[in-house]
Amino acid sequence: MSKNNGISNYDTQTEEETGVLEAVNEKRTLILFNDHVNSFDHVINCLISLCEHEPEQAEQCAYIVHYKGKCDVKSGGYEYLEPICSGLADKGLTVEIQ
Repeated sequence: MSKNNGISNYDTQTEEETGVLEAVNEKRTLILFNDHVNSFDHVINCLISLCEHEPEQAEQCAYIVHYKGKCDVKSGGYEYLEPICSGLADKGLTVEIQ
């Protein structure tokens, strides 16, 4: 008879599933990088339409990206940020979820 130390396959599977859910729901940050290609107006319009920024916030982010090289533009879980990230990338912006 084998000894399982009180841990069933169900317990192990549940721990793995919980770990995956925690990784997906973990707070992440969407970073916008300077690319020397897109205009300020294009970046601002993308941030307003896809990140739901107010015009002033979008303009501030555009200037931060221009002068600092990158800017945090949105926070949340991976599932929330992924479509925003894809949309910004589709518009030609350089973005990454960290």
